[in-house]
Amino acid sequence: MSTFHDFNVNKYLLNALEDLDITTPTPIQQESFSVIKSGRNVIGIAQTGTGKTLAFCLPSLTDLKYSEQKNPRILILVPTRELVLQVVENLKDYTKYMTVRIEGVYGGTNINTQKMAVAQGVDVLVATPGRLYDLVMHRALSLKSIQKLIIDEVDVMLDLGFRFQLTNIFELLPEKRQNLMFSATMTDDIKELIESFFVAPITISIAVSGTPLENIKQVCYPVQNFYTKANLLMHLLKDKDQFKKVLIFVGSKTNADRLFNAMEEKFGRELGVVHSNKSQNYRIKAIKRFDEGTNRILISTDVMARGLDLEAISHVINLDTPNYPENYMHRIGRTGRAEKKGNAILLYTEKEAKDKEKIEELMAMKIDKKKFPESVSISNDLIPEERPKAKELNIHAKKDETRGASFHEKSEKNQMKNAGNPRKRRLDRKYKKPKTRGDQNKIRRKPKKGDGR
Repeated sequence: MSTFHDFNVNKYLLNALEDLDITTPTPIQQESFSVIKSGRNVIGIAQTGTGKTLAFCLPSLTDLKYSEQKNPRILILVPTRELVLQVVENLKDYTKYMTVRIEGVYGGTNINTQKMAVAQGVDVLVATPGRLYDLVMHRALSLKSIQKLIIDEVDVMLDLGFRFQLTNIFELLPEKRQNLMFSATMTDDIKELIESFFVAPITISIAVSGTPLENIKQVCYPVQNFYTKANLLMHLLKDKDQFKKVLIFVGSKTNADRLFNAMEEKFGRELGVVHSNKSQNYRIKAIKRFDEGTNRILISTDVMARGLDLEAISHVINLDTPNYPENYMHRIGRTGRAEKKGNAILLYTEKEAKDKEKIEELMAMKIDKKKFPESVSISNDLIPEERPKAKELNIHAKKDETRGASFHEKSEKNQMKNAGNPRKRRLDRKYKKPKTRGDQNKIRRKPKKGDGR
């Protein structure tokens, strides 16, 4: 079995990896290292939790020489603020014994503070696309010295609507650069992006998205509605010995808040919630409390489904069934990391049964179905999305055309027709205003005396 000592890595990086107790490369790290070192464009397809961050950081940092120039030489684009913070933290760990300036920029915080930070000089810049573009437009940052462009979780970035910003950023970058793109899935949008901006890339595919993680035990419960799901959750989470650290995924910000409100009275300080409507400081604190174990339960939208490396999550619970089977894989990938055992629970309604079947088809396996506990009460309270829609009255129904006996046709002189403004008709006849551009060519002004005609 190979180790990082077999790679052409400088001693400073090796010492940092040893401090982190990272000795054996994962498949994506092993396959991509020499290719990235060669300078070729690379497309890396690997499932979440397989070590993609170190896969692109290690060869990139090995080639990074000391420089006093202010403009960044490596640009790493990620879709969310949380990922910016995590990648920056990882980079600082890897470069513990190196002189490398690392900075992260993201939206939702004071741009002037970030302007001052990048003005001090940066070697590696980690950014969300929107804030990066804003800094460039404010002339606080130049991208002319970028040698490597790294885009992580590119499929999420495109799902979040960042294609326009990505295209604008590509146009600001020097043509001579290395492009590295990492994703858990390969979609048509990604293929189109590759064809437009990448020259002869090498694709490294380690695991097909949707391959089930063998160390994750998966079960599912059929449930009637949202608040019954909340009742089942509260019933399960009473067992603190089994459910030690639980991440609950919901499909929308509204439902995340609804679930938090339903569970807050029972679980209080054990409970946290994260979604994009929360302030940046609130999100950072909530994630930190959950990661450190202060909060046992964290409710989140899919903003947490990718990239974030949270320690020892015992259970991932899907309150809803994702429309796209790949999203289910990304969610459950938060547990069972680093060869540890994990657990995933899926709650689905009758309407969500087809989405569950798609997940099972993608994984080529059936999720173990559990019987709904009799001790859990079934709620009759429905959220607006679950209530039956009232039938709309047809206000444009055809009127009865049957005429009564008193009905008679108008005489010809009384059948008035709207012929338009009579004054306008007189003016049109007098000045013969052309109706079309072609008619204008036929009208000629009469020559006046002395005009040279």
